[in-house]
Amino acid sequence: MALWDRIKDSAQTMQSQLVAKKNDLKSGAFRDASMAMCALVAAADGSVDPAERQRVAALIGGNEVLQNFPADDLRQRFNKYVDQLTADFDFGKIGVMQEIAKVKKKPAEARAVIQIGIVIGGADGDFDAQERKVVRDVCFALDIPPAEFDL
Repeated sequence: MALWDRIKDSAQTMQSQLVAKKNDLKSGAFRDASMAMCALVAAADGSVDPAERQRVAALIGGNEVLQNFPADDLRQRFNKYVDQLTADFDFGKIGVMQEIAKVKKKPAEARAVIQIGIVIGGADGDFDAQERKVVRDVCFALDIPPAEFDL
């Protein structure tokens, strides 16, 4: 199976698992951590061009699990985190990781945030090394072994 097919299958599997847990993923901490994760993946290479920002925003708006929250609220939070990361990636990453860490004590939410990162990273068919690295960093921050997600 080609790498692209494995990435696509993995992203679809992750999305299916997320949908199954949709009713358990309604907290504000999950919402904020998910948007922080989306911004982190989008900015993994250190920048986010307008087309990429729009593409990720569209993926967020179309994600069934994230439909538990108002789309405008999600977009506003995503843009805030992207702005932090693009202003100064290293400093912005600290704040974004602190936001993500708020779900650490809720394993289902923590794993769902990681899965959202994988879904967003793999949505364009290229879950590249930089995207994989930031998702791995999140795994370590949440005390979840990256191997659990084939990272």
